[in-house]
Amino acid sequence: MRRATWTLSGFGDEVDPNPDTQVAVLQALGASHVEVRSAWGVNVVDLDEEQISRLGKLLEDRGMKVSAIASPIGKVASDSSIEDEVARLEKVIGVTHALGAANIRVFSFYPPPGRSPQSVRDDVLSRMHAMARVAEREGVVLVHENEKAIYGDIPDRVLDVVESVGSSALRLAWDNANFVQVGVRPYSDGWALLSPYVDYFQVKDARAQDGAVVPAGTGDGQLRETMIAMRDSGYRGFASLEPHLASAHELGGFSGPVAFGEAARAFRHLADDLEIALS
Repeated sequence: MRRATWTLSGFGDEVDPNPDTQVAVLQALGASHVEVRSAWGVNVVDLDEEQISRLGKLLEDRGMKVSAIASPIGKVASDSSIEDEVARLEKVIGVTHALGAANIRVFSFYPPPGRSPQSVRDDVLSRMHAMARVAEREGVVLVHENEKAIYGDIPDRVLDVVESVGSSALRLAWDNANFVQVGVRPYSDGWALLSPYVDYFQVKDARAQDGAVVPAGTGDGQLRETMIAMRDSGYRGFASLEPHLASAHELGGFSGPVAFGEAARAFRHLADDLEIALS
């Protein structure tokens, strides 16, 4: 069997707010790409033109490419304005084009307080349809992350989103740790169901006991089983480190250079053991 090769990336702002430091640490760890969520402490949806241009030049000068824009799109209530969220998506698409990327991480909305996920299904799907149409028009791909507490946080509802929308511009970003945090065994309960739609791998593990995020392969996220299945099915995409080892909050998380390095080495050890090359 030909050795699988995946492209290593990582959430730059998990390393440091400064993109210079982000790139230096990622490249030292062998990554050729960065996933951009924020720069200089400013989220991608709020970057101005000067900041976007400066970030693009920095990445070009350092020979670093962008695997995805880690946007907060869809991380709002399901009764929020469709028009407002589409406008925010269009802003993020501008950043995506400027940085030479193609993938945009998105979410499938929070049910308002007191509402069940099933009761907001129509609201969620209408918003996801609208966003997918914009993505199709602009030539980008939305990768849905299975974030806890949004509509698409468990495998059945993730499948509902991607199949109901039915767009080539809406695919899945697979996150083992997030599944653990909602009581799902990622590989056992979700892989066979969702694997045909997975285009992006966010590397994160967690303990079932308390939901704490831990380095890859040390939690209950079935990373080994998932990676074997990905390897054997011919996955050749991105593996993006999102360790969340120091803190986590609504719009992301942080690890710092030392903990980020520990997470990267744990993942590389696991990949080496499974004969998966990281480039």
